[in-house]
Amino acid sequence: MPELPFTLDQLRILKAIAAQGSFKKAADLLYVTQPAVSLQIQNLEKQLEITIFDRGGRKALLTEAGKLLLEYCERILNQCDEACKAIEDLNSLKGGTLVIGASQTTGTYLMPRMIGIFRQHYPDVSVQLQVHSTRRTGWSVANGQIDLAIIGGQLPNDLENLLHITPYATDELALVLSPNHPFAHKKELVKEDLYKLNFVTLDSQSTTRKVVDKLLKDSGLDIQRLKIEMELNSLEAIKNAVQSGLGASFLPLVSIERELAGGSIHKVFITDLEVKRELKLITNPSRYTSRASDAFKKKVLPQFAGCDSPLKNSDFL
Repeated sequence: MPELPFTLDQLRILKAIAAQGSFKKAADLLYVTQPAVSLQIQNLEKQLEITIFDRGGRKALLTEAGKLLLEYCERILNQCDEACKAIEDLNSLKGGTLVIGASQTTGTYLMPRMIGIFRQHYPDVSVQLQVHSTRRTGWSVANGQIDLAIIGGQLPNDLENLLHITPYATDELALVLSPNHPFAHKKELVKEDLYKLNFVTLDSQSTTRKVVDKLLKDSGLDIQRLKIEMELNSLEAIKNAVQSGLGASFLPLVSIERELAGGSIHKVFITDLEVKRELKLITNPSRYTSRASDAFKKKVLPQFAGCDSPLKNSDFL
């Protein structure tokens, strides 16, 4: 078998320079000197008889040959990572790392509780939580940077073909008011009552706000008739505004459990309107599934799934 014209260290350096756009930044990231980085790339170019980087500008830009090599570089390094994970798994979950992803609301309010339960069972496994937008989380699962994720938004069509998507649970969008609000004393409201309320919402450009607006619209509500009193940039700010009597809001039930239990926020029942979103578990069927990932799905996820979720009958795991 002929000797390979590159080493894994050279591929790591190539990937770091491409990501950082600079030989110096890549050297800092890898804790080596810049001359050492330059020498490794020069040797790689000599061995492959190609030019990998265009060094004429301020940034280190990949040539066409460099872009092609980077594609294979990332695949090779990912395979190496998977090999390491597989070997770590032989140690009966006495080590290793589990990387979990989540969209914003799920990652903030649900995942910390899940990770706490997992750590009780497997204290030696290191757990990393990455909270990003649904789109970014989906791509991270597809690229192998995240083992599994729970999302509440809609994935792009090109991602749906790459991932295994399992309905996990439903989360209600509840109408909430201050306990002192006049409408809080009504046993129930009808849809028309909502047009009399002042609302506190997320910023209109936020992804979560767009998801909420779509769910409300799909549920038969004319969102153009809702009176938006205030727009804020976080769910925590909205909860504080609602508790202070500044307006009503539709909030994911998972984000207000503590406030409902403490009585600082009042949930209102609406007879002719029910707004729910579906939470989904996403994994990559083409990548290695670690024992830590399997353990998380079997030990933790069914405890939080709804009664009608496939995860309650976890045979498929």
